Amino acid sequence: MRSLLAATLIASCAFAGTLHAQVMPFDMSGERPDEPAKQLPPATSPAPARPQPVTPAAPQTPQTPQAPPAAAQPPLTPPQPAAPATGPATPAQQPPDSTPAGQPAAQPASPASAATARQRHFVVPSDRLSLAGEFASREWTIYLTPDQAEAAARLNFGYRNSIYVAPEASTLSVQVNDTAIGETTIRSASGVTENSIELPYGLMRPGSNKISFSASQRHRTDCTVQSTYELWTDIVPEQTYLDFDTAKMTMPPTLDDIRAVGVNGHGQTRFNIVVPKLDQSASTTPLLRLSQALGMLAAMPNQVFEFSTTLPTQVSPGELTVVVGTAAELEGVLPRLPDGALSGGIAAFVENPATASRLLVLTGPSWPAVESIVENILAPVDRPENVSRSVLMTQRWTGMNTPLLTGSTRMPFSALGLKSTEFNGRRFRTGFNVGIPSDFFGNAYGEARILLDAAYSSDVLPGSHIDIYVNGNIASTVPITSSGGSVLRHLPIRFTMRHFRPGPNLIELEAVLLTRADQVCSPGSTASKEPRFALFDTSELRLGDFARIAQIPNLAAVAGTGFPYGRGESVDLFIDRIDNQTLSATATLLSQLAVVAGRPLRTIPKASAIATGEGDAIFVGQISQIPPLALAQTHLSEEAPKVWGTSAQSVPGNLNQDMLDEWRQKTSVISPFATISDWLGRNFDISLGSLRFAPGDEQMFLPPETANVVLSQGVAPSGNGTWLVLTAPTSEKLQGGASSLTQQTIWEQLDGSLTQYGVGDPALETRAATQVSFLPTQPFSIRNFRLIAANWLSTNILSFAVLLVCFSVLLGLATSALLSRFGKNR
Repeated sequence: MRSLLAATLIASCAFAGTLHAQVMPFDMSGERPDEPAKQLPPATSPAPARPQPVTPAAPQTPQTPQAPPAAAQPPLTPPQPAAPATGPATPAQQPPDSTPAGQPAAQPASPASAATARQRHFVVPSDRLSLAGEFASREWTIYLTPDQAEAAARLNFGYRNSIYVAPEASTLSVQVNDTAIGETTIRSASGVTENSIELPYGLMRPGSNKISFSASQRHRTDCTVQSTYELWTDIVPEQTYLDFDTAKMTMPPTLDDIRAVGVNGHGQTRFNIVVPKLDQSASTTPLLRLSQALGMLAAMPNQVFEFSTTLPTQVSPGELTVVVGTAAELEGVLPRLPDGALSGGIAAFVENPATASRLLVLTGPSWPAVESIVENILAPVDRPENVSRSVLMTQRWTGMNTPLLTGSTRMPFSALGLKSTEFNGRRFRTGFNVGIPSDFFGNAYGEARILLDAAYSSDVLPGSHIDIYVNGNIASTVPITSSGGSVLRHLPIRFTMRHFRPGPNLIELEAVLLTRADQVCSPGSTASKEPRFALFDTSELRLGDFARIAQIPNLAAVAGTGFPYGRGESVDLFIDRIDNQTLSATATLLSQLAVVAGRPLRTIPKASAIATGEGDAIFVGQISQIPPLALAQTHLSEEAPKVWGTSAQSVPGNLNQDMLDEWRQKTSVISPFATISDWLGRNFDISLGSLRFAPGDEQMFLPPETANVVLSQGVAPSGNGTWLVLTAPTSEKLQGGASSLTQQTIWEQLDGSLTQYGVGDPALETRAATQVSFLPTQPFSIRNFRLIAANWLSTNILSFAVLLVCFSVLLGLATSALLSRFGKNR
């Protein structure tokens, strides 16, 4: 009897286990079964059997599983091969760049071993790529050489997502050059999932290649609009890369390979410039010109330059090492010089035996010969002074170059990169970029319009609305007041240009859709495929005329278009000392200015502030080495060199004073003026600062202890130029601060007369300019002068009111005089 009972229990357990395997219960904690922990690839030196041309050698690391079991992760569409062509391998343990199956260990240098060599090329141009909301898409371009395009074998990507994403109704798709190469359900809430897609031959091409990730996401249980903000999928940059078959990469590298340097696993591009004789002043100008040439050729969003006197001991993806110097100076650095180095200037790639990577060598018998080579490299990206540009270079991180709109414009959405789209969710959001010139002066009165071609279904209820955002700020809202559905043909949506700034501007359209089905939220309703909203690419953006006059200081114009340093005129450059850190910071800043300006800067080194003359100038160095005149012109306190970066700012007395001031603010009585100011700002968007006849005095700025670097701008003493100061308390913070400020997500936030970046919360702070000088950039015209006056009076309300009263009085006096001469009493 006991035996029969035990057998019955065993059979029941087996049957229950079978049911459990077949029917997956609902679980909010995650969808996938446990997988081996995925770790970042360790940085190891590549195999020295074959040096990699073109780009620095990537580390050879084990790969994580490519094809999890069907129950854990559905295969991509189209399905990928189970293993590389070299033979079967266990996906969980056999990396594609390890010793292939069937290869004898005694023949490590055989052709079969070389054929399986792999090289990674990271592709995400930022340290984070997030697809948020119910519908999101991100695209960008990468540059490949002919050799790389021929050898591109697979695209690997890793992703993780919010726990609220419903896997049965959410998909992640990948496109390369507008060709869909794969789609997978989103089910990686408990960790990072990696996928690998075999690339069809010929899909990748030499030059620019577009990569696009799109996510369609639905909530597990919630149907409200608020729940859509809980949906996100992150593409992991460290695990997203192209896999090259290096056996097909046989062409010798050329200077065009600089464009294909790429990024590392954190979206950063690094140039290591090795100069054995770095301290000589004759090399400063060609080295800074070289850094601008490299930056403009690569045109990546997060570029960093580092100078040194010795070769690096290891290289990583997204790095390029450039060795610069005369033939005599490089004899002790390189194992051998390029042929012809003693007879004339030459640029060539040579192999570095220590790292099995390629070095770009610029050398010649003298520094003038080296400088001529630098100018030859710079020539293809230089733009003549009399040639205007129509686009801003942003395709490396936005997928297309941004059109530069200099006045009245009418552009369809199709020309701005948007496509007609149907949407079946609750919150639809998409956007595009437009460029604004550096002398834009229409933020107070300017108006833009979107002529919207769209449609919404009969399920959409009144109370839904369509919103317009400019650079993340709400600009306009159009409510949907009728039910029964509608087709909108060129519906005008007006919004002010208050949030526009020089350079690229992101304009986003968001449709918030309410339905009765979402109010009920029955099971499965989040996965409905019935379209509710459609946006057509025949919609248009119309931009009216705006005033054109430059404002100084204006760091937004510096960050957007490099103004005024990118006009082709010479710029004086003051560097406090020629060392590794200061030159690195200067090269990083000048390269970023050259990229946004669309042309290299012609800098002239100066030894003092007095020698800089009366034109534009840039000062880079420690705060203690910046000339006092430059500090005064950019409104930096004369006490800053004494206390910034020292313990003088953090003594207990200062802390007590700060605490005392805070308690005084808490216990003080609110003045009527403060109440009136809050009321005006809340109801009429009017500040007391606009109720003035003339701007107030600019206060001197003392950087706080939490600030690591400060970028400040002011007017030259003569009033005929603009001075820019990049400074920090130490040379180490100067180099690190320059690298941080020029990162794309931070650089696009520069504004006002001063920006500081440090360790506080927030890390980036800007200071609005109190006193602004105007710099004419256009020929005089009545129309432009009228627009300038309209914008100025819109920002100076009290002056406008006084002028209105004066004109009214004059009109009354003139009318009275005319009536006294021609009235009935005469």
